[in-house]
Amino acid sequence: MKASYNGIAVPPEGKPIGYAGGKFSVPDTPILPFIEGDGTGRDIWKASRRVFDAAVEKAYGSRRRIAWLEVFAGEKAFNQFQDWLPAETVDAIRDCRVAIKGPLTTPVGGGIRSLNVALRQIMDLYACVRPVRYFAGVPSPVKNPERMNVVIFRENTEDVYAGIEWRSGTPEAKQLIDFLNNTMLAGGKKRVREDSGVGIKPISPFGTKRLVRRAIAHAIEYKRRVVTLVHKGNIQKFTEGAFRDWGYEIAVAEFRGEIVTERESWILDNKDRDANMTVEQNAAMIEPGLERATEDFRKTIYAEVKKTLDSIYATHGGGKWKSKVLVNDRIADSVFQQVLLRADEYQVFATPNLNGDYLSDACAAQVGGLGMAPGANIGDGFGVFEATHGTAPKYADKDVINPSSVMLSGAMMFDFIGWGEVAKLIENGIARTIQQKRVTYDLERLMPGATKVKTSEFASAIIENMLAAQAAD
Repeated sequence: MKASYNGIAVPPEGKPIGYAGGKFSVPDTPILPFIEGDGTGRDIWKASRRVFDAAVEKAYGSRRRIAWLEVFAGEKAFNQFQDWLPAETVDAIRDCRVAIKGPLTTPVGGGIRSLNVALRQIMDLYACVRPVRYFAGVPSPVKNPERMNVVIFRENTEDVYAGIEWRSGTPEAKQLIDFLNNTMLAGGKKRVREDSGVGIKPISPFGTKRLVRRAIAHAIEYKRRVVTLVHKGNIQKFTEGAFRDWGYEIAVAEFRGEIVTERESWILDNKDRDANMTVEQNAAMIEPGLERATEDFRKTIYAEVKKTLDSIYATHGGGKWKSKVLVNDRIADSVFQQVLLRADEYQVFATPNLNGDYLSDACAAQVGGLGMAPGANIGDGFGVFEATHGTAPKYADKDVINPSSVMLSGAMMFDFIGWGEVAKLIENGIARTIQQKRVTYDLERLMPGATKVKTSEFASAIIENMLAAQAAD
């Protein structure tokens, strides 16, 4: 790696994180690049760094510590380098492999549409990972927010976020519309209006399978029982419908001994309940109205039932399927209802890009909003952890904003590099502080009897509670 990035010297005591054979090698003084963030990011980062350093010290004493390296993006980068995302910032993150960032301003006036999206695409950080859980005492608009405890794996590089689009009235839009209307749609009833703006929605088996692979591996590692593929495949059959199909394909092909699909579970359960049940009877139970279907369709369902029983009943039957990770799928609009009415039935979601963006914010709303929502962008050998909220510039430098999103993202980061003791200290410190009702203004105004504290004071309370919890242990 370089001796400096953007004019900032690499801490001499630090060492970069290594990666080989699919595993990280983390030194005792890892170099971790950080992007302070714009607007309120300055206050949030100061508070969060204090908590991170305190947690590392409390967990490991002088044996381990973080060698922080500031890198630049957003307004601070533009003011210093006339560049919203300097190449050396990306180089530093790539060389060090793991980084953390505060909220960034989206540039106005062209160039990079979104710094967050740009960084994900440049580094192929294909999985946006958003855990959403409830901390006791946080105000919520729902009656039982404690039922919400999910991890959302959102595909990060494809879908409409690929940014392939053309403005209405441009020559490029006209050329594409002419091609669609006169070639691809010729002779049919469908037409694209000639004054349309047009975007392309790519979803590939490669992008889908690596995302779903990571979601299922996470469920297995952390003993979560359900992985749900979220899609709008009833309408968008060859993009989101294909996402569902490719998700099931990777589940069966690579995790056969550890998973069961929802339809397979129905078939196996029917056979468990009645060992003498015929294939035809079983098929009729998993496919209502089968007797009215065409002969070809009935044969397809019979074949599905027979294949399932022949291939996995020995390993998954007799109730053994109940200990496997259940892989199911849900239509996107239905899921928004389900996470309100039956949040505890879901544990891990795997979604295309746009669905995941909507769903993660909707879930966060139930547990205190984006101020309580951590996030990470993960690729093979890389991880960038981030605040999930915006910059809120009118509150910048006022020491009032809730820093929990970055702090909890930091907890994710420490867990990611194998420093789980640090992650637990941060999470428990935040939980105890909230239970004591010592909170920033966003929570205080909604919590009767709460004490409003500054961003910096919230950090001090968390550190105090980490120390108290360690002493009690």
